[in-house]
Amino acid sequence: MKKAEVMDKYLDSYGKRISSSEICHVVDLVFKINLDETPILSKEKEEVDEIASSTGREVIDSYLNQYDRDITGAEIRKIINEIFGVNLEAISSLEGARISLYSKGQWIVQHEKDLFVVYTGASDVDVKVFPTNYFTEQTGLVTLPSDLQHALTSIGYHFDEKIDSYYFSNPTGEAVPDVFKGKTIGAILSVIQHSFSNL
Repeated sequence: MKKAEVMDKYLDSYGKRISSSEICHVVDLVFKINLDETPILSKEKEEVDEIASSTGREVIDSYLNQYDRDITGAEIRKIINEIFGVNLEAISSLEGARISLYSKGQWIVQHEKDLFVVYTGASDVDVKVFPTNYFTEQTGLVTLPSDLQHALTSIGYHFDEKIDSYYFSNPTGEAVPDVFKGKTIGAILSVIQHSFSNL
């Protein structure tokens, strides 16, 4: 069962009305992500002051108050992505994909036999991709395989010698969009399926 489905089961157990505290508890329990320590994204400049004085739970509650009916797990995950930039649907789909993901100052997905790491910096403005120690031990390669290098270069990454990784920084200074993250993950998954599914 994927983590999104497990989350839905927990949410269902709370009944009709759900609170931000229950949502934060379930996200921590299932995904090991502490939303209380995750920075809030602000979409508009005039929201900055208002959001800066609010906790994540208060912002979640303000979203929940807009619903006059039962809210689904999928809608809650969408709200969390809007508020925090944490895409739980995408994280759930990474289960078993052999990709470690570091974001928002914490490991979101990490398993012993993962092959590659997607590591986002502060505020998700930049991303670096590099092989895991397990990948290096299994293949003898200390760099990304050439087909993955080409795939990442084609979407805007470049090799940064200082950090020994393929690197992308959003020129707008904003968080890297989900679409770009999706392209990154897609490129890695394609290479794993094509060349390294036997590892």
